[in-house]
Amino acid sequence: MKSPYVSELQPNQIVTATLLVQHKDVRQKKTGEPYLSLTLGDRTGDIDARMWDNAAEVMDTFDRDDFLKVRGLLQVHQGRLQLTVHRLQKQAPETVDQTDFFPASVRDPEEMFVELKGIIAGIGNPFLRTLLEGLFNDSDIARRYKIAPAAKSVHHAFLGGLLEHVLSMCSVAKLLGAHYRDVDMDLLLTGVMLHDIGKIHELTYDRSFGYSSEGQLLGHIVIGTRMIDDQIRAVPGFPERLRTLLQHMILSHHGELEFGSPKVPLFPEALLLHHIDNMDSKMECMRAFVEKDRLVDGCWTTYVSSLDRSVLKKRKFLEEAEPAREAEPRVAAAAAPVSASVQPAPPRAPSPPPPAPSYSRPASPFAEKLKGALGEGS
Repeated sequence: MKSPYVSELQPNQIVTATLLVQHKDVRQKKTGEPYLSLTLGDRTGDIDARMWDNAAEVMDTFDRDDFLKVRGLLQVHQGRLQLTVHRLQKQAPETVDQTDFFPASVRDPEEMFVELKGIIAGIGNPFLRTLLEGLFNDSDIARRYKIAPAAKSVHHAFLGGLLEHVLSMCSVAKLLGAHYRDVDMDLLLTGVMLHDIGKIHELTYDRSFGYSSEGQLLGHIVIGTRMIDDQIRAVPGFPERLRTLLQHMILSHHGELEFGSPKVPLFPEALLLHHIDNMDSKMECMRAFVEKDRLVDGCWTTYVSSLDRSVLKKRKFLEEAEPAREAEPRVAAAAAPVSASVQPAPPRAPSPPPPAPSYSRPASPFAEKLKGALGEGS
């Protein structure tokens, strides 16, 4: 296990750590000399870094997705932690445990996949069940689906994130589908399980998360629709109108034309799919930004572009309010007149504040399984 992780770093200290290069940019000082602007990270988060001096000597020795051993001074700059790098050296991939560097679901991907297969087994429509079994019994699709993130950075951006996102959506779909009349639960759950299946090819996730050439050119909606169509052709007698409904759900699940969907949802199951997807992704986005926010002080995160707002760190906000509530009764008591025959009780000592909560995502207990899956390539 590597040490220290990004989540363990403290300001105003000299830091020595091995980190993954998530972003690299060579810029120029006013003097014309180059300096390095980097984003370095591991599975617990990332941090801004700058190498102001001697950058020309090392800037061509490494690139994005390389591992670096860095030494430098960690300070607070404009409310955020920033590492001023004094020395750095590229590390060979075989010298590090790669599972230390990639955020992963806290759930076992194999257990999640078994849960997914159980939901598929409960689909009553024989055509939809056969379609799902054909897709998820494919060894390459299954391998990728177990480890793919749900997004590059916005939500569920960790290994196993797609599968965790889909299972969460299935739970919500069962509640909402039962609440509204005349919802075809088989169709809704099938749409949930397949709406983002194209992301297993759209995204790259062997090191830092990015987009494949196919993902850049087509996007996951087109890729997913093509995958589903290919599998439908292998299902004898699959109803053409059912195929059209399922295609529409995939094509419209972003909900709005400006968000990348070529169609808006036009029937109840498609509309439910969009809102369940949108809600689950935004709830995870809020959780993740509060957990990994890099602002040192205050109750608010930095501006979150995907949510178009800053997010309140609720627990920190409530903890900071506690002393004020304790002080109010004592101020009121001091102002009230005291009867000569009644002696006031001695002031009660304030209760100690609750322990600060931990927002760190626990390390996955299944790192070895993820490491094995990564080792197979994609």
